[in-house]
Amino acid sequence: MLDLGFVRGNLELVEKKLRDRGADPAALLGDFPRIDRWRRAKITEQETLLARRNRITDEVSALKRTGKDASALIGEVGAIKLELENLQRTVAEAEDSLRGILSLIPNLTREEVPAGRDESANVEVKRWGTIPSFDFPPRPHWELGEKLGILDLERAAKISGARFAVYWGDGARLERALISFMLDQHTREHGYTEVLPPFMVNSKSLFGTGNLPKFGEDLFRCVDPEGFEPGQYRDNDHWLIPTAEVPVTNLYRDETLDEARLPISLTAYTPCFRSEAGSYGKDVRGIIRQHQFQKVELVKFTCPEDSDLEHEKLTRDAEAILETLQLPYRRMLLCTGDTGFSSAKTYDLEVWLPGQSLYREISSCSNFEAFQARRANIRYKSKAGKPAFVHTLNGSGLAVGRTWLAILENCQQADGTVRVPEALVPYMGGQRSIAPRAGV
Repeated sequence: MLDLGFVRGNLELVEKKLRDRGADPAALLGDFPRIDRWRRAKITEQETLLARRNRITDEVSALKRTGKDASALIGEVGAIKLELENLQRTVAEAEDSLRGILSLIPNLTREEVPAGRDESANVEVKRWGTIPSFDFPPRPHWELGEKLGILDLERAAKISGARFAVYWGDGARLERALISFMLDQHTREHGYTEVLPPFMVNSKSLFGTGNLPKFGEDLFRCVDPEGFEPGQYRDNDHWLIPTAEVPVTNLYRDETLDEARLPISLTAYTPCFRSEAGSYGKDVRGIIRQHQFQKVELVKFTCPEDSDLEHEKLTRDAEAILETLQLPYRRMLLCTGDTGFSSAKTYDLEVWLPGQSLYREISSCSNFEAFQARRANIRYKSKAGKPAFVHTLNGSGLAVGRTWLAILENCQQADGTVRVPEALVPYMGGQRSIAPRAGV
């Protein structure tokens, strides 16, 4: 969330940044200027009344010391008290209105973020690896998975519906191997601390990371049917997490960290759950876009002056997984219109999929600056003793299912088998290839 004082003092800049994102400033800001002016006027009234009450109270004390009647002034103090209470409620209501407006305003993108409405304006920063060539037509992962007998979308649909998958045999083993490999790389090689958080969170946690209130329709909520109110939520509601970013970031909600502890680097494996609202008709084949998928997440808490450096390091940590697995990829700097709600700057890592002849996102690495920390009230105490908001960062390190399918498509062989990347062989019990298996 943006700082109230900053928005008030930089309204033109905020409006420009919103237009850069393709948003309508008037629709998002609404009555912000009028409510803010009215609130400050009421605060001035409060201060004037407080001064008047204090002056009258002194006069009452003086009258009492001389034995004179102070009843009229005492009555006036009582009337002022009631007026102050009404003003206090009025100011509180105005502040709630302003917080409601601010909660729906996205973060301001950095100056180096290219302007653009959609992904067509994203800028390629780097490209790594050699795109594999085949002496046969490469197949997409959904065909490979079916022929190998390791991916079953039909039975998943029977069990749960569309956008779910069942992995059999070596398919399940490969998924588990990838999770262990990623966690080991990030903890042993990159210095992260592993954490296993809850897979359900409350509404406050989702507000802290910017998922609520704007993106409630993209989430799965666990509710009492009798208490369900569409479009509304309560602090004690429980939701399935869309990413480990939510519980891990909220580990330090309403806490003040010592500067000496920063940066804090955490990694977590979790299943993730997304309703994919608004994605009807997109990626209907295979496992690109699922309601349930596995992910290894990277989350950092850092001092503001270090967040740019830590953003680059976090992105390199995610890239290192792709490089170790020998999967070709490119790094994209997202434009203003494609940058997520809470992010000030995002790199997407896109892996090459030869079965589809395109690059697809496999990780988003974002610097949220103080946006999430202000919503979740996560501060740090500097060496000078002054509290300030931390900067939060996160990225997929990586999306496990998309890594799984990238291995199938990039490592497919002419005989129908799939080569296991060398780095995963120990995690596959020495197994170096995945061959077709009998039907189940």
